[in-house]
Amino acid sequence: MIRVLTWRQDAIKLYGLGASGGRPANITQQVTMSKENENNSKKGKAYSPAEVEDRIYQRWLEAGYFHADVDSKRPPYSIVIPPPNVTNVLHLGHALNNTIQDILIRRFRMSGHEAAWIPGADHAGIATQVIVEKQLAREGLTRREIGRQKFLKRTSQWAEHHKDIILSQLKKMGCSCDWDRTRFTLDVGLSRAVAEVFAHLYSKGWIYKGHRIVNWCPSCQTSLSDDEVEHKEMDSHLWYIRYKLKGSDEFLTVATTRPETMLGDTALAVAPKDSRYKKYVGKTIILPILEREIPIVADAFVDPEFGTGVVKVTPAHDPNDFEIGRRHDLAEINILNTDGTLNENAGKFKGLDRYEGRKQLVAELEKKGYLEKTEKYDLSAGTCYRCHNVIEPYVSDQWFVKMEEMAKPAIKAVKSGRIKFHPDYWSKTYLHWLENIRDWCISRQLWWGHRIPIWYADDGTMFLSVDRPKPEGCPGYDPKALVQDEDVLDTWFSSWLWPFSTLGWPKKTRELEVLYPTKVLTTDPGIIFLWVARMVMAGYEFMGEAPFTDVYIHGTVRDANGVRMSKSLGNGIDPLEIIDKYGADALRVSLVLATPDGQDPWISRNTFELGRNFVNKLHQVSRFVMMRLGDHKPDLGKVDDSDLVIFDRWILSRLERTIAAVDKSIAEFRLSTAAKTLYNFIWNDYCSWYVELIKPDTPGTPIREGSLNVACYVLGQILRLLHPFAPFVTENIYTELQQKVGGADDTIMFGPWPTSDGRHINDELEQSLEQIQAVVTAVRAVRAELNVHPSKKSDLYVRVADPAFADLLKKHIDYFRSLAKVENLHAAADIKKPPVSASTVISGAEIFVPLAGLIDIDVEKRRLEKELDNLKKLLEKISKKLANPDFLANAPEDVINKEKAKKDDFQERIEKLNKNLEQILDW
Repeated sequence: MIRVLTWRQDAIKLYGLGASGGRPANITQQVTMSKENENNSKKGKAYSPAEVEDRIYQRWLEAGYFHADVDSKRPPYSIVIPPPNVTNVLHLGHALNNTIQDILIRRFRMSGHEAAWIPGADHAGIATQVIVEKQLAREGLTRREIGRQKFLKRTSQWAEHHKDIILSQLKKMGCSCDWDRTRFTLDVGLSRAVAEVFAHLYSKGWIYKGHRIVNWCPSCQTSLSDDEVEHKEMDSHLWYIRYKLKGSDEFLTVATTRPETMLGDTALAVAPKDSRYKKYVGKTIILPILEREIPIVADAFVDPEFGTGVVKVTPAHDPNDFEIGRRHDLAEINILNTDGTLNENAGKFKGLDRYEGRKQLVAELEKKGYLEKTEKYDLSAGTCYRCHNVIEPYVSDQWFVKMEEMAKPAIKAVKSGRIKFHPDYWSKTYLHWLENIRDWCISRQLWWGHRIPIWYADDGTMFLSVDRPKPEGCPGYDPKALVQDEDVLDTWFSSWLWPFSTLGWPKKTRELEVLYPTKVLTTDPGIIFLWVARMVMAGYEFMGEAPFTDVYIHGTVRDANGVRMSKSLGNGIDPLEIIDKYGADALRVSLVLATPDGQDPWISRNTFELGRNFVNKLHQVSRFVMMRLGDHKPDLGKVDDSDLVIFDRWILSRLERTIAAVDKSIAEFRLSTAAKTLYNFIWNDYCSWYVELIKPDTPGTPIREGSLNVACYVLGQILRLLHPFAPFVTENIYTELQQKVGGADDTIMFGPWPTSDGRHINDELEQSLEQIQAVVTAVRAVRAELNVHPSKKSDLYVRVADPAFADLLKKHIDYFRSLAKVENLHAAADIKKPPVSASTVISGAEIFVPLAGLIDIDVEKRRLEKELDNLKKLLEKISKKLANPDFLANAPEDVINKEKAKKDDFQERIEKLNKNLEQILDW
């Protein structure tokens, strides 16, 4: 089948979107409406979201449309929002994520479900505390100076203020959350859930306190779990340090990337089967600078191929060395303070920052002849996911959760298909992590968060209690003398309970009974480990079943150059800025259209013109249809099949096909595909073709009543289908349309969602109409390329071998007259090319457009030659640039790609101009 003016032709060419649909260019398109529509619109030619959106949202809130009734007979459909951190305003990633969730919630609300979208926010332990401590520092204060209670009060006020800002931003985006059920990870109910979970796991022996190597952030001064460490490639060095054998002039050389940690060395190690070093095992080495005696041990962990085959063992500052130390009963010497400075165990380097200490130590090693050489080395360094500074492996007492047993049902859930990932390939990432899971370090050296419910007596005895234990809870001890653990729990320890704690657990609430398990979790790939997998484990451990059935992983928002948007890089775009300029619907539609299913979107500010223009188009065509109604009141719920002409039947066929395609795409979590299907149908089939086809040739003449009925019916279906994607403009048009036709609905929100029974689908009819569209489009293109004035008409000659094709064209001559400015149409197998005519070819036909008297051939020839000359110069210039080795070697990749795209465009335009000029020269 021939599809004319598809999504790719329209949006990709007009907006410069790449093949993936996500790469914007500087080209923009303006919506061109007919003069008649433009002049008669009561509210002007463009839709004004600022006049509509806040008013509509307030009406929704006052009517309580978003609140789910858990006693309803309607089937439940629930989603819990991934709670945004209170530390920042929402960014485009949040906008995309919440748009996706709102699309799903609104779609199922319209299809008869009791839809509950539970909103909330996360207290964001480390990030929030860091911000408030920086505020205190600007006032010359520290948290310890003002005390724990005053610090928590201040932090709570800050968090509450920013939580309100975030929730108001979600409302501005049109999110239809059940605001009456808003939760916060530190509210009373969720805090109770956290305490219950801690007690449960502690009683099972799955929570324990251990003296272990942890990831330590010197900047945030807290431990981090393995999953909170981000690895970054850095330019570093290998320092080769010489260690002297005791009682000998021999040296063993060790290569290290962290020379300052040698101050905590308690052994050297070699591989047991390394013949080079077997004779040294059991002997003693003198530690350079500190002159401490340490043993040489043999351990299977050592890789004889790395460096010299000899490794330094620093049990307090390397996880592998820690295990070697346990196996060989080595001492653990910590050389770092919690802020990353060197402590008393570093000797004369005490007090220095770790990097300054490294610099001075290396200088002294070189001065004393202990530094053999230095080599450049590419290092994958662990960094803090919050402050992005390099972390340190650090021995300390921390609380851990055993994860192996909880991981088993979570693994089974995905392998059995109980939980499905969309796209499916993310399930491999999930499973790999769970199948290699390690114990979870859950304690953090912070004040902001859920305090660990453990109390200590002077002799080290521990008691589990959220509040200070009562005498019966600590027999033999004075409750007043007990001291609570200073640390708080990892932020994720509350977040992993989110799907059921937000519904009232551990209480047996009606919400928990009806709304758990939820339906789908929508998130980005960055927190599959940190959050998704842990929620599944918690769901099975505490609720006995998975917390959701589907996990939809959307792409990461990137800028126009493909760089991930971030506050630190300054390349982010504020969603509120876009809403202020274009409206929330434009933001939502643009994000979904520009985010290819399963891929990262590349977004620039120009991207949002796509949604703005689309919303304007819908507004304008709706105004046109409604202004033609007069006192006529068509039935929006059905059409009269006995009063249809060919184009009515065609649009109804296209509508049913679109409904089926959109439903299938949403069910498969291909929301971008669904949006593009709607875009094509609304912009191309309905606006560009159907509405133009039903317009009378004579201005002022009413539209045929049967076609007007169909136009209104299809518009009503369009508004319902599009409502989840663009809720404001669809609600605004729908309520006005209801008033026009005397309908009773005061909102579109509860549907009904359109369904397709297939009775109007007609493949043969669509094929015929696509043939007509192909001819009209080709004629329009010829006239535009040769600069034919729109008011001038021409004859049309079509050489076509298929008699049925020829009859089809001749039968519908009226449509060619109105849509392609055709005076007379000639279609047959033996058509000859008329003199002074342009030609083009489509599938199954050759088209000739006579141009005599329509253009000044000499003027047009000079115009084409001038434009061709300019383009050839531009092509020559850009070709030289792309042939320049210096440019290719030094220019950023995105700049080179843009220049290549320009070259391709110039070549394509030159080819077209040459073709047009050849035709003119033939005349």
